[in-house]
Amino acid sequence: MNSLIRLELTRALRNRKFLFFSVIYPSVLFLIIAGNADSTTKVPGTGLTLPTYMMVSMASFGALTAALMGNSERIAKEREGGWVRQLRLTTLPGRGYVLAKTASAAVVSLPSIVIVFVVAAAVKDVRLDAWQWLALTGAIWAGSLVFAALGVALGYLASGDAVRPITMITYFGLSMLGGLWMPTTTFPDWLQDIAKWLPTHAYAALGQAIEQSRAPHVQDLVVLVVSFALFAGGAAWLYRKDTLKA
Repeated sequence: MNSLIRLELTRALRNRKFLFFSVIYPSVLFLIIAGNADSTTKVPGTGLTLPTYMMVSMASFGALTAALMGNSERIAKEREGGWVRQLRLTTLPGRGYVLAKTASAAVVSLPSIVIVFVVAAAVKDVRLDAWQWLALTGAIWAGSLVFAALGVALGYLASGDAVRPITMITYFGLSMLGGLWMPTTTFPDWLQDIAKWLPTHAYAALGQAIEQSRAPHVQDLVVLVVSFALFAGGAAWLYRKDTLKA
């Protein structure tokens, strides 16, 4: 399995387009959205300045990109190309393939988180305590596993041709409605009520709780745990179903 993980990492790091959108693009978006914001005006309902708020949102967005986009389309194409079938003929267990995909996505997501933090601190003078920087990195990195599981599920759900539009709709829908591109406090009340139950909203809320030096809301933790259970369970079921068809 270690050899497969190294192979997946090598492939991910050689994909310049994927690296741009998962590592560089979130920082560029952060500068576009928070570039002209001052360091005193607070986002309504959060107590955070726009640069501080968007730093967590864009770090979460970058990790989401690496975890979701890095898995779904590649898995679907490897299924159609016969690569997954070939791996089943080896001693590699099925969970090893899924773990290798998840591990490679997690490694790529870490630089995107760190770069957003560095840009926010250097350009927008975002200042936090050392424990907050460490806690933010750990929480956002660990939380990306929820979307890595979703990526695996989508990769086994759709064919190579259909997986891209399905993934893009899921990706942009979760990003926009979950408040990663703009504060959900700007949404109509009915849309805010929907956003609170999306895993992306709960994901960013964990980081915002750390920035505010408070415990996360129980609802956010429940949403993430339930989402991970559903996505991972769905991925496992689809994997077994795909194995029986092979």
